[in-house]
Amino acid sequence: MARDRASSDVAKPLRLFVAADVPEDVKGGLAERVAPFRDRIPGARWTNPSGWHVTLKFLGSTWPRLVPTVEEAVVAAATRVASFGSALTEVGAFPSGRRARVLWAGLTDSDGRFAELVKILDHLLGEYFVPERRVFAPHLTLARLTPPRDVDEVARGLLGMPVASEEFPVDALTLYRSHLSPKGATYEALVRRPLST
Repeated sequence: MARDRASSDVAKPLRLFVAADVPEDVKGGLAERVAPFRDRIPGARWTNPSGWHVTLKFLGSTWPRLVPTVEEAVVAAATRVASFGSALTEVGAFPSGRRARVLWAGLTDSDGRFAELVKILDHLLGEYFVPERRVFAPHLTLARLTPPRDVDEVARGLLGMPVASEEFPVDALTLYRSHLSPKGATYEALVRRPLST
């Protein structure tokens, strides 16, 4: 009996994260800017532009019994922060350009609203999920590099490349479930809550 329950979809953990979405035209413009570099970095796994979003809290494997608690936290966080504007800035790398593991496109956060949402989510979910200790830097993940590379050696001009966009509204939080497969991750929206106006 226990084995059957453990093997059912209901009992399996869900891979969850909370994010803010970016408009399709902004993602399309960014994809065009970085396209010439896609074949120049050995070992780079480029992410699909359809999945580009600003991850505010990665929850990872989450037991189904906690999903209602997470959904409530997303709704509560959204009601505490007003809609705001953001825009793309430039391409960068974590942890550094000389040992890059992740390539990203940065976003503006002049009023600290992204960071405020992260802090609220950490507080609301602190009983079940470890708060993020690093300073939050809003970004879209463009590629993951294995092994780490010195980007300038293979793709000079990519790091620091301006990818500035028109300002767009950040007006909702979404709780996503990530489905992993050999073809890459797909994302299912479980809850979407508008920010306060």
